[in-house]
Parts: sequence; structure tokens; C-alpha cells
Amino acid sequence: MLQRSLPPTTIKILIAGGFGAGKTTLVGTVSEVLPLHTEEVLTTAGAADDDLSGVEGKRTTTVTMDFGRITIGDNIVLYLFGTPGQERFKFLWDELAVGALGGVVLADTRRLADSFPSIDYFEKRGTPFIVAVNCFHGAQPFSVAAVRTALTLDADVPVVMCDVRDRRSGREVLVALIEHVRSLILGPDYSPVGAP
Repeated sequence: MLQRSLPPTTIKILIAGGFGAGKTTLVGTVSEVLPLHTEEVLTTAGAADDDLSGVEGKRTTTVTMDFGRITIGDNIVLYLFGTPGQERFKFLWDELAVGALGGVVLADTRRLADSFPSIDYFEKRGTPFIVAVNCFHGAQPFSVAAVRTALTLDADVPVVMCDVRDRRSGREVLVALIEHVRSLILGPDYSPVGAP
């Protein structure tokens, strides 16, 4: 008897956050396919709009989106859509958000206030999200509690530390989002696999 395998479950995830937080790096690090990047060189024409405080070495910016794919286990395929970080490209977010299961707000503690537009966007849409603090150069200057307080997050919004340059760390961020969404769907008695 011929046994048919079920098609994989596909999940769309948004990667959002401020300008220079590491969204393009995260998508590129975890993607199992060559990621699509719409990076353009920063020019003097955008200098008035692109605040480089804290990210002075940044030379490019995402102007549409980043796209990548990652397979988790045998039957879950995540499609990752990185949003542009600047306010002038925010009009693209609604299109990118269609059908998204949830989102990751990538936070840079050097520019933490840049996280608020993404947090506000997900809260207004009712889209589940987590905050992933990108620990640049291995530095973790603030605790999870301090970040939660600074961003005035609800107690049920997970905050995780990560290094988006590290594939395993990036995958852990995505797993944290999936677990968060599952717990919202399955209720308060849900316990992640492997939890005590």
C-alpha cells in the first residue's frame, strides 16, 4: 500500500525592529536557502531620515524586505519576512503582515526606543510577538527584566537574549516565538516540549 506523506505546515513570520537592529543578519543567518535581501547603499539623500546614532558603521539599508526559509523538524517550514526599519518604509508592513502567524521584534539596547513602532504595530493588529534582544559583540548590558520595563511590555510577552550572527541562537528565537504562539492557542495549561 502506497503511503502518502502530508505536506509540511508552512508558517509566515515577520522579523521587525528598528533601523540597524540586525533583521537582515538574522534572516541571512538562519535561512537554509540563499536569502533575498533588498539592501541599498545609504546615501546623502536619506541622511536627514536615517539616524545613525549607535550604528555609525552601517552602510546599507533594507528598502523592501528580507526573505528566508527554514525547516524545523520534518514538517514545519518557516517563511521569514524581514521588514524595513525606517519610518518611511512602514507602508510596506501591512502587505508583509498578511497571513503572518507572529512576529519577532528585534531590539538593540543601544537604540531601544526604535523598538516601539514594531511593538505598537503588533499590539494594534493583535499579532502575537516576542522581543529578541540582539546582544552585539556578546555584550548583554541589560537584564531581561530591565528590557521588559523599558519597553513597558505585558507580562505574557516573552523577552529572549540572542546573537543574530549565531545560527543556533537565531533558531532559538524562532522556536521561542512558535512556543509562545502555541501557548496562546492551547491555553495556560500548555507546557513546551521538554519543560519541567
